[in-house]
Amino acid sequence: MPKNTITLNNGVEMPALGLGVFQTPPDVTSAAVEEALRLGYRHIDTAAAYLNEREVGEGFGRSGVARDDVFIETKVWISDYGYDATLHAFDKSAVKLGVDQLDLLLLHQPLTSAFDRTLDAYRALEKLLADGRVRAIGVSNFMPEHLGRLLAETSVVPAVNQIEFHPYFQQTELEQVHAQNGIVTQAWSPIGGITSYRGGEKSTIDDPTLLDIARSHGKSAAQVMLRWHLQQGRSVIPKSTKPARIAENFDVFDFELTTEQLAAIDALNTGVRGGPEPDSITLEAFGMEIPEA
Repeated sequence: MPKNTITLNNGVEMPALGLGVFQTPPDVTSAAVEEALRLGYRHIDTAAAYLNEREVGEGFGRSGVARDDVFIETKVWISDYGYDATLHAFDKSAVKLGVDQLDLLLLHQPLTSAFDRTLDAYRALEKLLADGRVRAIGVSNFMPEHLGRLLAETSVVPAVNQIEFHPYFQQTELEQVHAQNGIVTQAWSPIGGITSYRGGEKSTIDDPTLLDIARSHGKSAAQVMLRWHLQQGRSVIPKSTKPARIAENFDVFDFELTTEQLAAIDALNTGVRGGPEPDSITLEAFGMEIPEA
């Protein structure tokens, strides 16, 4: 069975499965983080734009788990792109999270309408990495063309690209680019929660193929999807605020899908993206002020 950590391209070990807190209200975030860490999670993924970094830090602080044992990942929002602004964005996030060093810092989106600012932001990440203030750097929602330009104009290959990836939307071409460059694919919405937001369309959680595979292992469809990711080398950051679901999502290291089952899940790809097209994320439409610490 695959181990429960992934070695990034700079040698840093990252727990393959973490707790995501996208759209988790601040008033329940700290309890969800504390519960996840109690259950054995050692990887938490947040973002400045989620507006819950402070509560992530509070939950971590209350957990009693040592700082060196928890992999903390966050993201810089497009409003804070630019070299100096991104350096300051790190300071804001670090203070809210209550840490001196981040384990992984990502650019949240490719700001294609002002990609020079994206490049300057990434150069700031490179500076933070060189100074030891972050252990690894990466990007999120970058498509092959965005990665191509980034790789051509900067020095450090991203350790991670966090992208929408689930059985109904498998970005296989992008994943191949990752493999060629030593970039880890990290799946947001790994169990296809985004599919249930689109009214009238079937959800992955009710898919007959996934339910059949789940029954054969005595697991849930969600657990089968997480296992599918892990066996194919992806990192996953499922989100939940319910203790039972948080525990269920972590209970995926005691079974293995067969080659045929993996192929059956691969065949579910519809090619339909659930989230926004990366090029649609502009400052005019999505700019927001990230509060100071």
